[in-house]
Amino acid sequence: MTDTTPLFTNDTIVFGLLMLAIAFIFYTESKTSGFWFKFYKIVPGLFMAYMLPAVFTTLGWIAPEWESISTDGTVTTESSNLYYVSSRYLLPAALVLMTLSIDLKAVFNLGWKALIMFFTGTVGVIIGGPIAILLIAMVSPETVGGIGPDAVWRGLSTLAGSWIGGGANQTAMLEIYGYNPKLYGGMVFVDIVVANIWMALLLIGIGKRKRINQWLKADTTGIEELKEKVSSFTESVKRNPSLTDLMIMVGIAFGSVSFAHFCAGQLAPFFKNVVASMNSETTRNIFTFLGSSFFWMISISTLIAIGLSFTKAKNYEGAGASKFGSVFIYILVASIGMKMDLTMIFDNSGLITIGIVWMSIHAILLILVAKLIKAPYFFLAVGSQANVGGAASAPIVASAFHPSLATVGVLLAVFGYAIGTIAAIVCTILMALAAS
Repeated sequence: MTDTTPLFTNDTIVFGLLMLAIAFIFYTESKTSGFWFKFYKIVPGLFMAYMLPAVFTTLGWIAPEWESISTDGTVTTESSNLYYVSSRYLLPAALVLMTLSIDLKAVFNLGWKALIMFFTGTVGVIIGGPIAILLIAMVSPETVGGIGPDAVWRGLSTLAGSWIGGGANQTAMLEIYGYNPKLYGGMVFVDIVVANIWMALLLIGIGKRKRINQWLKADTTGIEELKEKVSSFTESVKRNPSLTDLMIMVGIAFGSVSFAHFCAGQLAPFFKNVVASMNSETTRNIFTFLGSSFFWMISISTLIAIGLSFTKAKNYEGAGASKFGSVFIYILVASIGMKMDLTMIFDNSGLITIGIVWMSIHAILLILVAKLIKAPYFFLAVGSQANVGGAASAPIVASAFHPSLATVGVLLAVFGYAIGTIAAIVCTILMALAAS
């Protein structure tokens, strides 16, 4: 057993480091000439907000979790709470603030291409798993082998659940296929590494979206109209925010989060019992996500925000509501980044390779369909992330295009939760056949 305690274990210190990193990124990104100006033409600032914390984790300065060994040999597992706080408090608050000025009609007017790209991403995950197993088996059959509870395809079923839905769907797949719990950590490890690499690539692509859209011959009219509507509205209500404005925005954001958490605390246990009482095991596992408090918290926060967008509360966009929300998003991105140790890529290379091949098939299918239907890069990126990253990261990618688009990411991610388990079951059946 190795002591993996990082240099800084106090969350207060770690949070300060993350904030300094974000401040450095924004300072350098504001340069209008020289090295940094050229650098950020290639690399988006949001990607750097993700990557710098990953570098800190790799260097051993910070860590999402670690094992400490005392002088008497006692091993203690500890962890940082920053991601939990960011995802449970700051993410829903950001969604509320960024959705206040949303034009719901304009969002729906984005049309069918958004749904097509989302479901293409789902199909990419479903077929990507079995194809990856077949390809890797040609080179390294032992990598995709195993029998009984140790069978690799059973473990990969949890990835399918995660990459179509989210954590609740992933847990459901673990229960359905009975993968060895002692080996499950390896699959979580693959999930983190591969999903984070893919998210990083999507963020890099955002910086090159004009060229990508030109290559796709994409019609970005709907997206630009939505952005223009929001920008025009913001300009019409723009004002120098007073302390009163700021405090009311804080009240709206975290009051909504508080209510969402309260409702989630009531609904999640209720639906968990409802699902548990269902006679069919298959049906129970399909609807497992309804017992997730995170699902209800995100959904209710979004619904509250959409409701507020029909009231005078939307005028707080003029006082900088979406900018406030963007601050929270950057903090969330940094906390996600610190979960990524770059050296992990070289550990357990066999499973990582399966994951990379799997995600590559998902990506290739998305690119082919986007090219075929001339879908904008926005739909490709958000459609993919709504599957692979779920409600925690789909709004991040969507808001990187424009804060007003964060809701699109959430709405698509909710689809992922709903179909995650049943789609993952189809994927797993195909993987079991591929591995046999």
